[in-house]
Amino acid sequence: MELYALQGYQNVTITDLQNALDMGRGSVYYYFKDQDELFLTCMERYFLEPKQQVLSDVPEDAGIEQMIAAIGTYLNSLKEALMTFDIKTVNTSNVNNLMFTAYSRFPSMHKKARRLALKELDLWRKAIYHDQRAGLIRRDIDREQVALMFAHIKDSFDPGLGQTQMDFSLLEKTYSELHKLLKI
Repeated sequence: MELYALQGYQNVTITDLQNALDMGRGSVYYYFKDQDELFLTCMERYFLEPKQQVLSDVPEDAGIEQMIAAIGTYLNSLKEALMTFDIKTVNTSNVNNLMFTAYSRFPSMHKKARRLALKELDLWRKAIYHDQRAGLIRRDIDREQVALMFAHIKDSFDPGLGQTQMDFSLLEKTYSELHKLLKI
């Protein structure tokens, strides 16, 4: 995954992969039918599976604080995975480029990611509804718009903020600030 993040999907050869994996070509092809399958496996393992797990663990009656905690768990797993890379050269631009490549080149990956995004959005809607019913947040807000705002906080993480390293604390602060604005 680090190799893809550093060089971009298009620039990584099977020889690069076998050297990085310290495997012969035959061994690579034993486990993966081709480079595309290896790339998709990496993308699912690093980005989709952790999110799927976290969202599956969110109770149906979760409130906003539980959702923030769940998304924080996902972001921390992503951060831990990315910390194994050469963090001096891997940044949000690299990661965003990989995601764009995966979603545009492989429709099946985009479909899985879309399903997860819709599940997350639905969980945000429910969390807002539960907190409104419990009197924890204002009732006069547009639940759909606020759910979209929560769901898109991490999606709009701007790699152009002048930082080379990824600072996930900015995301955590944004979730908390939006939640504060909703409270009664």
